[in-house]
Amino acid sequence: MRIRVSAPFVCTAALLTGTLVASGLTARRISQPLALPLERIDSSIVGWSAAGEKTLPPETLKTLDATTYLVRNYRKGDTQLELFVAFYAQQRAGESMHSPKHCLPGAGWEIWQQGSTLVTVNGEEIAINQDRIENLSSRELMFYWYQSRNRIVASEYLGKLFLARDTLVSGETAGSIVRIILPDTPGASQEGMAFAAKLIPAVWRSFGRASS
Repeated sequence: MRIRVSAPFVCTAALLTGTLVASGLTARRISQPLALPLERIDSSIVGWSAAGEKTLPPETLKTLDATTYLVRNYRKGDTQLELFVAFYAQQRAGESMHSPKHCLPGAGWEIWQQGSTLVTVNGEEIAINQDRIENLSSRELMFYWYQSRNRIVASEYLGKLFLARDTLVSGETAGSIVRIILPDTPGASQEGMAFAAKLIPAVWRSFGRASS
């Protein structure tokens, strides 16, 4: 006897299966605390000196939903650089950390030029995002990337794929978004790249990974 299966039944079964898989993946996630607090990131990096830290307002913290974060200003002469790091002890498969592409427009910034660049860390070339942003008459240069204990990813979409794989394989989903912003002036690209190259090992130390 042939059993006829209706379309609604198939859809319902698919939804139930998806729910069970998602529940299983969530159960597999392992919370991984930092080995060192983000505040231990070097206060002096390639000539830039720390010049104070900021506290985010409660509504921003709620949206960010990070385990911990660091917002720190650095200065070199009359130029200021802002460092932002948000760390998540565990993440959910299919989700992603808040991309500057989504957050900055809400704060009045426009990304008018998107690109990428390579920085050299311990002899290895690593791709990170390099965007130019503008708010009224102010133009800034922004570098950002997604960093975990095992890798650095520039692409949000690739990051989601790695997150799904890590959830299935090990359950270790801890990660961070790292962002640098400085005035878009001649030489800013080189300054930002040099800062990023030294910052990446410092963030890895916070994860408990040796920098070399």
